[in-house]
Amino acid sequence: MESLSPTQARKLILLSQGLPPSAAKGTALQASFAAIERIGYVQIDTISVIERAHHHTLWNRNRRYQTKHLEQLLQSHDVFEYWSHAAAYLPMRDFRFSLVRKQAIKSGEQDHWYERDLKMQQRVLDRIHDEGPLMAKDFDNGGEQTSDWNSKPAKRALEYLFMQGDLMVPRRSAFHKVYDLTERVLPAGVDTALPSEDEYLRFLITRFLQANGLGLEREMRYLLKSMQGKLAPILDRLYDSGELQLVAVAGQNYYALNEQLALLDKPLRRNTAAILSPFDNLLIQRERMRALFDFDYQIECYVPAAKRQHGYFCLPVLWDGRLVARLDCKAQRKTGLLAIHQLSLENNLKKLEPFAAALSKELHHFLAFNNCQRLAIDKVSPSAFKALLKQHLVDLL
Repeated sequence: MESLSPTQARKLILLSQGLPPSAAKGTALQASFAAIERIGYVQIDTISVIERAHHHTLWNRNRRYQTKHLEQLLQSHDVFEYWSHAAAYLPMRDFRFSLVRKQAIKSGEQDHWYERDLKMQQRVLDRIHDEGPLMAKDFDNGGEQTSDWNSKPAKRALEYLFMQGDLMVPRRSAFHKVYDLTERVLPAGVDTALPSEDEYLRFLITRFLQANGLGLEREMRYLLKSMQGKLAPILDRLYDSGELQLVAVAGQNYYALNEQLALLDKPLRRNTAAILSPFDNLLIQRERMRALFDFDYQIECYVPAAKRQHGYFCLPVLWDGRLVARLDCKAQRKTGLLAIHQLSLENNLKKLEPFAAALSKELHHFLAFNNCQRLAIDKVSPSAFKALLKQHLVDLL
């Protein structure tokens, strides 16, 4: 069994994730598509304190990314919208593997978060069939008015039909889903054969390891309760056949694909900083981040204000192959100001001068990405780092 140091393990993970970003081949749009295929999905989120998470995640892997790219990739059917561990854009190559969840919901084998209303579902389907693509607001309530738009019967029916595969989302309008019949959205030639259980389990394993470098069995079935106990026999089989290796990291054995381990021969851009989204693919599994990056992270927008330690929308900062800081900021787009409310360095960060230089360079890029021209810095911990950082940012303050 091969052993990797924690530093090597983090390098493998980051190179698999495409972090920090490096120059990508092809057009800007092609680079954005390649990034989605590389990491397997991009989580969609509504919070817009800074640029939304799906744009932020792709920008961190393709510095030529433009926010119109996702809509273009939807229109060209290179990606589709569905569910990963959350709402996400996924590469169309993986469409058939979304059928497993859809079939489970349709059959009742897997619960949906809404109750099934067959009458309302048929009404919704009939209208979309006759009128073409519609949004939730195009339907009347069809029942008792509530204060929560998510609980309106038509909206529930739309989401149920979307999750079980009868509807797809060909586009969004002002961030609202537009629904249409799957048969009218899905292009000809897409494989729609339901995978066997063996195919699906292999898919979960290989896609996770391709995107994440190495992993544990429980990480590969993250939030998939029905997969508990099913992956282990497939992992054993792939290991016995030589398709997978076991690698030891700090006393813990991880699985890895042979081709991913070859990435260790490539250099990692350690001098480049990256300000990450809280919903970045790297960060989603918090226990994994604690074990491999020694980084205990919680997004605090869901935490009462009085209990927050690092701020409402705290962004992890990657540098030198580690997660070394947390930055809470807000883009005030009308005035072009990016306000840093709080910047907290990790206790194990010792190289303050080179980090200040790298972070300042990244902040220049980050402001432009968020359509801001000026920067304001409030609280910094340790406080002495504030002056050091400002020396590199005089043109933005």
